[in-house]
Amino acid sequence: MRRMLTAVLAMLAALAGVAHASYPERLVRIVVPYDPGTGADILARTLGQRLAEKWKTPVIVENRPGASTAIGTEHVQKSAPDGYTLMVTANTPVINKSLRPQAPYDPVNGLDAVLPLAIGRLTLVAHPTLGVKTAKELVAAARKTPGAINYGSPGNGTPHHLAMELFKQATHANLTHVPFSTTGGALQALLGGHVKVMFFPIHVALPHVRENRLVLLASGGLERSDVTPDVPSLSEAVDIKLDGDIWYGMYAPRGTPAAIVRKLNEDVNEILRIDAVREVFSRQGLTATGGASDEFARLTREDLDRWTQVVRRAGIQVD
Repeated sequence: MRRMLTAVLAMLAALAGVAHASYPERLVRIVVPYDPGTGADILARTLGQRLAEKWKTPVIVENRPGASTAIGTEHVQKSAPDGYTLMVTANTPVINKSLRPQAPYDPVNGLDAVLPLAIGRLTLVAHPTLGVKTAKELVAAARKTPGAINYGSPGNGTPHHLAMELFKQATHANLTHVPFSTTGGALQALLGGHVKVMFFPIHVALPHVRENRLVLLASGGLERSDVTPDVPSLSEAVDIKLDGDIWYGMYAPRGTPAAIVRKLNEDVNEILRIDAVREVFSRQGLTATGGASDEFARLTREDLDRWTQVVRRAGIQVD
């Protein structure tokens, strides 16, 4: 009886392996929890086109924005774990979960991490009238006149806001938050000098830096940006390990067969090495990365812990 059971289990495992080896056999859907035209959407469509060509199978992108990515993320988490529903997203679902623990999804335990896709650098910029040229000078000025220097963001809980709170907590710089309802509104306030400092994606900030309308104090992250190699990284600028960059990645529903996750990881990593694909990413201000599934799972878990601590220490509350 035991031998028969062992044989049956071996046969089922073999059949499962054959089934996974033939993946994908039908249309694959990539869910993007943002509007069309956003960075994650462009990444998903770029990868989807390449995967469709490689697999000879249709791959479509489905936009499911809303509720700070909760709508799309919950949909993916509840989808069948068969590899035919995937998600490409920035780290917003992780940040949103740190702000809203009751959000109806779990980025750590409800999804399988497939791989990291890209890094988007946030840069620390200031209005020229503030009179600072470096991040250290900003910290010194903020300590000298606590609360007198204000900073903008597109709203409570946005990456721009949390990056500045992380900066404040690490450097003990006392800055006053002025939230706006849109990214455009925050940018115009900074350009007009109504707020004095802000974190912005590098591709948004650089044109204004080149026109001397903004001063670039540091590029976000642990290392210098390839786009601004002469500008110190945030960690380098203040001698503290700081990483407030935005990352992008691919997820599948929890329980997706390991063989399918492995194939997705291998195929997408291969696509990320194509120069033309990397150029598309670069035009969005992103650096293609790639990597292992277990490393991405660890990044997701550690980022959730980190932002939860930042939110708690800052006392950030959202509706």
